[in-house]
Amino acid sequence: MNEHVLSKRLSVVGQEVPQGARLADIGSDHAYLPVALMLAGKIDFAVAGEVVKGPFESAKAQVEKSGLSEKIMVRLADGMAAVQEADAIDTVTIAGMGGTLIAQILAGGKVGGQLKGTERLVLQPNVGEPQVRLWLLDNDYEIVTEHILEENDKRYEIIVAEPRKGDKQLSYTQDELFFGPFLMKEKSPIFLAKWQQEAEQLRRVLQQLQQATTPQEAKVAELTLELQRIEALLAQ
Repeated sequence: MNEHVLSKRLSVVGQEVPQGARLADIGSDHAYLPVALMLAGKIDFAVAGEVVKGPFESAKAQVEKSGLSEKIMVRLADGMAAVQEADAIDTVTIAGMGGTLIAQILAGGKVGGQLKGTERLVLQPNVGEPQVRLWLLDNDYEIVTEHILEENDKRYEIIVAEPRKGDKQLSYTQDELFFGPFLMKEKSPIFLAKWQQEAEQLRRVLQQLQQATTPQEAKVAELTLELQRIEALLAQ
């Protein structure tokens, strides 16, 4: 396989990066995304940030091998700390980690001043998507589109957000934060399959909890509510 051919998941992330972008790819995993986008002539400059030495070395080797060391800066740093003022980043991609961690990385970037609140964010959490949406809402980012796709028997959601425009009031319902405002409207076959599977899993867990010797009322109540939310959506 040509290493510059991206996985389906990263291809969709890449499609949401604007032409001519100055990109920060945080947790870059071999720098596959910035390298492919740069070779396709889609981006002008990129930072590939890695917090772990091994992946950092792999990303560096990949960039050098592709002859892109002048255009893609590979930096060993924690989260958004990889970004420097002079980079003039306008797009941030964070893919392939948990939603809670993505929200923490964005929050750290805001506190550290690397995230200005003017960037387009393309985020692909593996789990915990509601945490990402909530962070965006709390930090004046509007979700502009979402994707859901299936690859190697896993389902992935991609959330794309831009700074809130002018005086526009942003608000999402609990359902929109939970399922995704665009995804729940679209109700694609992959989306429905995901939530049918989640509902089945919840029913199994609830059955086990109700048979447990130690009563777990709080957990049962929480999961029952979650199941009702999913069943209501599927019934629409």
